Amino acid sequence: MNVIISIPAYNEEKTIDEVIKGIKISMKETKYNYKILVLNDGSSDKTADVAKKQGAIVVSNKRNLGLAETFKREMEECIKLKADVIVHTDADGQYPSKYIPLMIKKIEQGYDLVLSSRFGRGRYKGSFMKRFGNKAFARVFSNLLRMKISDTTTGFRAFTKEVAQLPLINSFTYTQEQLIRVGKSCMKIGEIPINTNRTRKSKLFRSSFDYAVKAWINIFRIYRDYQPLKFFGRIGLIFIIIGFLIGLYLV
Repeated sequence: MNVIISIPAYNEEKTIDEVIKGIKISMKETKYNYKILVLNDGSSDKTADVAKKQGAIVVSNKRNLGLAETFKREMEECIKLKADVIVHTDADGQYPSKYIPLMIKKIEQGYDLVLSSRFGRGRYKGSFMKRFGNKAFARVFSNLLRMKISDTTTGFRAFTKEVAQLPLINSFTYTQEQLIRVGKSCMKIGEIPINTNRTRKSKLFRSSFDYAVKAWINIFRIYRDYQPLKFFGRIGLIFIIIGFLIGLYLV
């Protein structure tokens, strides 16, 4: 099995070194053939240099493209590297690498997409409002996909090459759209509970309110374009409107 551990990074020279070291330690005792890919999203610091010194494959965007577009390029590079399984994690150290082998093992058990859940039995070291808002997202997605999901926004996930090849149209974030694509393709989704490390504030969003508005607008777009009949169906629309209001006021 060829495993690619993919890390998007934007100005993470202070943390990327320890993240890569942690991955090496966690993977050292496993049977997996793996490579570490760092997708440097137009960093102005020494992120790329630090990652290269740790032996990672580094691919760089000429300018900062943001989360969704960088993820799409990650998938292209992982396919070029002939990945069978892709593990996606962050460069800020929020996600402990010790869970990576557990996620890969679950893929071996027949799952197509494995999410690390910060809100199930795991302990999430983040703000109360962000935790509460993300749980609201999870409730709506569980209803939409008709399966129990406790963390829809986690960036720490493992998936097969078939999942990596699913088309993504979102220009804001990949997390929810990938879930919808996998669920509606009748692929198998699983979760493992994790504990997270406390990190600095997100560089991606100005505020929780900003995140909620953008995320729910994009969920509307995904369902409008991907499943218009369900989008305009009475039950589906009610769920989405309720989720939108919950997201706005509770995230």
